[in-house]
Amino acid sequence: MKKLWTRVAKLTPFIYGFLFLIDSAFADKPKKWQLGFQDAATPVMEKITDLHNLLLVIIGVIGLFVVVAILYIAFRFHEKRNKKPATFSHNTTIEIIWTTVPVLILLVIAVPSFKLLFYMDHTATPEMTLKATGNMWYWKYDYPEHKIEFDSNIIPEADLKPGQMRLLEVDNQIIVPVNTNIRLLFTAADVVHSWAVPAFGVKKDCIPGRLNEAWINVNKEGTYYGQCSELCGMKHGFMPIAVKAVSKEEFKNWVNQKKTPAAAAPQQVAQKAK
Repeated sequence: MKKLWTRVAKLTPFIYGFLFLIDSAFADKPKKWQLGFQDAATPVMEKITDLHNLLLVIIGVIGLFVVVAILYIAFRFHEKRNKKPATFSHNTTIEIIWTTVPVLILLVIAVPSFKLLFYMDHTATPEMTLKATGNMWYWKYDYPEHKIEFDSNIIPEADLKPGQMRLLEVDNQIIVPVNTNIRLLFTAADVVHSWAVPAFGVKKDCIPGRLNEAWINVNKEGTYYGQCSELCGMKHGFMPIAVKAVSKEEFKNWVNQKKTPAAAAPQQVAQKAK
């Protein structure tokens, strides 16, 4: 028995890793004790992660320098070791250094930041458009090129199926093709909402009477979750977003299925009239 438990203990990391791979293959979602961002699923989120990592290094170096400087000053210029304090009040060299170095650091941060902002703004070559309209308290989606529109509401906790997540599942998921430049348009019908999907690197305000724009190009199939990130009323926490990325062929089939009922309706009315 002891040998059996020893073998199980050795296999435990592999079992957890296997379960993690299975889980991440189907969806990217918040995880317990998660640190850092969700895995990037778009070029925009990849660049956001790269900028974050750069800033983390810069902040870490600055923090380490400040701590070391404070400890050195506290040790070197302690009253017992510095019986006679210096009487000067200015040092031109030091003042030039502590003015120039922060400027250079800000330039190192500003250049990639501005490049990322321009990159996130819009895509020059959209292959399709998806419009999201925030309502109290659900989302409406339009595919202008495909003449498809539908509402997306949260699935109540009592109706959740085994494996579904509380506060994140919807009755109508957004379906998008992978490896496709998709222009996103955002507006609202009543109050200000905010459409946010962490794995896409998108968080855009939805404002009545105004269109905001972003874009995505999902590089791997799966289901990605988000929520309204603007305090829009008493049901603000019940406006989830679920995006299912599928192959281009599967997306075409979904579009045809969505169009079929609409095309069949006039025929049914004509048959009834006869």
